[in-house]
Amino acid sequence: QVQLVESGGGLVQAGGSLRLSCAASGRPFSNYATGWFRQAAGKERDFVAAISWTGDSTYYADSVKGRFTISRDNAKNTMGLQMDSLQPEDTAVYYCGARIYGTNYYSTSSYGYWGQGTQVTVSS
Repeated sequence: QVQLVESGGGLVQAGGSLRLSCAASGRPFSNYATGWFRQAAGKERDFVAAISWTGDSTYYADSVKGRFTISRDNAKNTMGLQMDSLQPEDTAVYYCGARIYGTNYYSTSSYGYWGQGTQVTVSS
């Protein structure tokens, strides 16, 4: 079992920045590839970014490429998401997840552990 807790969400104006963190406990964090997903009101949970268990490989949704940066620190059992140039369409609840099924970074069905989510609201 892995427990994940997100933090760092909040309200920010368009063009601003936020940094999300995901803290893990339980089994070693380094056992898992991990990722960030987001879910806007009334919509499905969508892929945002993912990172391999070593941190050597990263993956991004086209909508956030060049604006968001994913990172991890296995020694501290944490994962981060630096979000710059935020836009109102980035408003959503952001979830961190640990992948335990298969090798697909982009699908929610690959992730077996999830945090409770943190709200990000970007005002125009």
